[in-house]
Amino acid sequence: MGPTPASDPPPTSAGPRTSAAPTTALTLADRIAGCLIGAAVGDALGGPVEGYSAEQIVERHGGRVSGVVGPWNEDWRTARPLAPYHKGDGHVTDDTLMTHALIRVYGTVRDHLDAYAVADHLVPDLISTPRWIPELEAEALPLQRIFLAEKWMVARLHYGHVDPREAGTGNIVNCGAAMYMAPVGLVNAAHPAAAYAEAIDVAGAHQSSYGREAAGVFAAAVAAACTPDATPASVVETCLALAKDGTRAAIEAVCDVAARHREPESAQRGLRDAIAPFDTVGPTYRSPSLGARRPSRLHAIEELPIALGMLLIGGGDYRRTVLGSVNYGRDCDSIATMSGALAGALGGESAVPVEWSDRVAEASRLDLHAPARELTQVAYEVFTRDTERRRAHETAFTYLTEPHLMSAHMTARHLTDAR
Repeated sequence: MGPTPASDPPPTSAGPRTSAAPTTALTLADRIAGCLIGAAVGDALGGPVEGYSAEQIVERHGGRVSGVVGPWNEDWRTARPLAPYHKGDGHVTDDTLMTHALIRVYGTVRDHLDAYAVADHLVPDLISTPRWIPELEAEALPLQRIFLAEKWMVARLHYGHVDPREAGTGNIVNCGAAMYMAPVGLVNAAHPAAAYAEAIDVAGAHQSSYGREAAGVFAAAVAAACTPDATPASVVETCLALAKDGTRAAIEAVCDVAARHREPESAQRGLRDAIAPFDTVGPTYRSPSLGARRPSRLHAIEELPIALGMLLIGGGDYRRTVLGSVNYGRDCDSIATMSGALAGALGGESAVPVEWSDRVAEASRLDLHAPARELTQVAYEVFTRDTERRRAHETAFTYLTEPHLMSAHMTARHLTDAR
């Protein structure tokens, strides 16, 4: 593998490792917009270079990608292995399509979700309602764009009638569930433990093992990024506090390397070496190893730890974080989706370059603000319900622990009934 490159010098007090502006004044609506728009833009920037190595990206583009680029192959309609998808030119991929689909489920349920919501609402959405698919440049069912790991849900839940809580068992283990879990973190904004638990439940219909774990940890990271005064370091600390098994070890290893760097270029080799022992895909992304994507308590998906590492290296700055993720290569659209969501939640909508978001919205024919507005309203409604449920529990618990209050309550109820 060769020696790990020398680390960058430690950042100075004037260095870029700190956020450019305080985040305490950001509203929930601003953080939700920043997160979802930031995720979509990261997805679109990473799409055309997905699956290639950092070296191949530099060779193809004559340097590092610095914004929206066109397809890898001009004959994208027939070029393998990408055909018939038009990746590039600002088109979002399945990461964003699935994220928006989950937001529609929240808009229908208007409360916390579980695995049954996937069966009752997400799967029907994927197989029954045609939508504009940017990479196909056509209206089609989302089912025609999603990959096998997502089609698994349709087969298991719609046709197989499997218990939704167990439907993910047997699926390939990848980032398929994690990549669209940002809405779970946003509905549970500033409550990472709740986000983790909800995402673990939701993702059980889709994934198992470290794929499901990554979904929980990513949702928790988004919730943590919405906390007032959150920083990249505090987001990582939250992830380490909640993550289990190989996922936790992988995040720790990658972020230990990231903490020694200030520039993504110098960190690329070290980050890849750090994640390699946990990554089952192997060194050649398009030729997975024999043990790829199989359940294990020792392994982790690559995308989430690398996204967190890039968030640290970029100091939360959206451009640096996302471009570092894009130029890392491999599954870089999902890496940039995750890191873009986190940087956007930390910095709000203004952190996302408007020239990128406008171009992605136009090219993909998407209103990137509408899902954010919808999820913001849902988040307020869910918080109100949570408050009512919490107060009811507090009242019941008080009666259980203060017998004289219970006696008084029962006496008053008895008198009321007697009347």
